[in-house]
Amino acid sequence: MDFGNIMGSVTRREILRGAGALAGGWALSHCFPGALAGAAPRLPRQAGAKPAGGLAEARARFAGVPIESVKLSDKLTLLTGPGGNVVVLNGPDGKLIVDTFTQLAWDRFKKTLDDLGNAPLKFAIDSHWHWDHTDNNASVRAEGATLIAHANTLKRMSESHDLDILNLHFDPSPENALPQRTFKESFQLNFSGEHVALGYLAPAHTDSDIYIHFQKDNVLHMADVFFNGMYCYIDRETGGSIHGMIAGASKMLAMIDKNTKVVPGHGPLGNKADLRNFRDMLVLARDRVQKLKDAKKTLDEAVAAKLFSDLDPVWGNGFLKGDTFTRVVYTTL
Repeated sequence: MDFGNIMGSVTRREILRGAGALAGGWALSHCFPGALAGAAPRLPRQAGAKPAGGLAEARARFAGVPIESVKLSDKLTLLTGPGGNVVVLNGPDGKLIVDTFTQLAWDRFKKTLDDLGNAPLKFAIDSHWHWDHTDNNASVRAEGATLIAHANTLKRMSESHDLDILNLHFDPSPENALPQRTFKESFQLNFSGEHVALGYLAPAHTDSDIYIHFQKDNVLHMADVFFNGMYCYIDRETGGSIHGMIAGASKMLAMIDKNTKVVPGHGPLGNKADLRNFRDMLVLARDRVQKLKDAKKTLDEAVAAKLFSDLDPVWGNGFLKGDTFTRVVYTTL
């Protein structure tokens, strides 16, 4: 692997994709400034959590992030902005969305959906359980949409959680925000001229991750198993691991071709080369941290070693800086 070439190609690509990078990086950097400074990130709590200060502040910050629209095909539109990337399928049977943005953006989100056409919202898919992808679940259900997710998304949203590296507590989400239809391995849906294939990914970012493949238009939504051009967060408390992230990316690389449009959870629209670069970065990060763990180095010693200083110029411009990503990798090995 020639990591220097990877870094160079990503840098040139980010210049060309400035708008997409800003949509992902701007939102994350303004909502999680502590993480960018290298401190352990403190993510906002799931809907319904207490105390609500952190969540309220993050929702307020996300509320100001613009929603930008990019056509992926005649039927598919990518929306970037206040939360994870959203894909909209709009056709004769109605609308289907993947993920739901954050709560205070709902009015703008609904207007954006309405501007795409008069077809009703029929289905919404949760890519995994985290709040920035599920925060408008109750609103889309109130619009009449059937909410689909992996069984572990329903399980995790129904539980309390304490994410140790983030020092956050999550209360169970309210019943009207929970998925109505769940699956364990796969789910197929023919809708509005598309064949939508949902598949479970073995625990990676969480233990609730799925991919959403729009097969006719060759668009793959990977959610937070793919952070394009930036370090990723991994939720150890609900089953995530660096090994699982690598396995998930590798599985998707084997499934797609060079023409596939790959939607990440955060960051600009990608392709197979972008996903391969991300996977290779994860492998490099895992191997560097594993070497120190094998040498019985502590977490603090691993952070002090500045293992990713050469990677930070490319991968440290989003949610996490290298020190925090070292903590993420170390604690999920």
